[in-house]
Amino acid sequence: MPEKTGATSIVEEYLETILNMVSERKSVLGARLAERLQVSPPTVTATLKRMRRDGLITANEKEGILLTEKGMHLAVGIVRRHRLAECLLMSILKIPWYETHEEACLLEHAISERMVDRLYEVLGKPARCPHGNPIPVGDVLPPIRGVPLDTVTAGTTTTVELISEDANKLPQLMEYFEQAGIKPGATIVVKDVADYAGTMSVSIGKKTFSLGTKAAAMVWVISASV
Repeated sequence: MPEKTGATSIVEEYLETILNMVSERKSVLGARLAERLQVSPPTVTATLKRMRRDGLITANEKEGILLTEKGMHLAVGIVRRHRLAECLLMSILKIPWYETHEEACLLEHAISERMVDRLYEVLGKPARCPHGNPIPVGDVLPPIRGVPLDTVTAGTTTTVELISEDANKLPQLMEYFEQAGIKPGATIVVKDVADYAGTMSVSIGKKTFSLGTKAAAMVWVISASV
């Protein structure tokens, strides 16, 4: 049985989502949580109230929703289990990298702390999940590098660092990324940016295609000049 955290699977999902948003340098607000979790605002409000009561979060208008020390400890553990589960699914069970998220969501609630440490060792102490997101070591989640692709100017050559957790919840988008070759380590050249149309022209190898800026915002890249 997994170690008892005192948190339900729903609360664990909230903790995981809040930490993912913070790591991507996004302000955590109730409305954004509702959109990301695809639940109603009243549901988010009720859950956050319970989490605040249990000492997992603090919330105010200026800073938004923040994890407490207790909440951060639990959130980092959940993220670690999830990303290691994704590594297991891809490396051992040969699930395609872009399909690992959903199955890992089921596994993460069933892996004990003892097993997750063993899994980390067996998998060769991976630093990143299949989508390029850093795997926590102990109680520390390494910061992510780079910037969203939609913020890059025309003429820039970049390397994909990671695919946002936002994208992982959209199977059709992840399949499109796979078909287009948009994955960690890929080189993307930004040819043109059409802000008025919400699109950008990019190339991978000899293939040039249009990418919506909303999708591009979920791809984090590092400039070749960095």
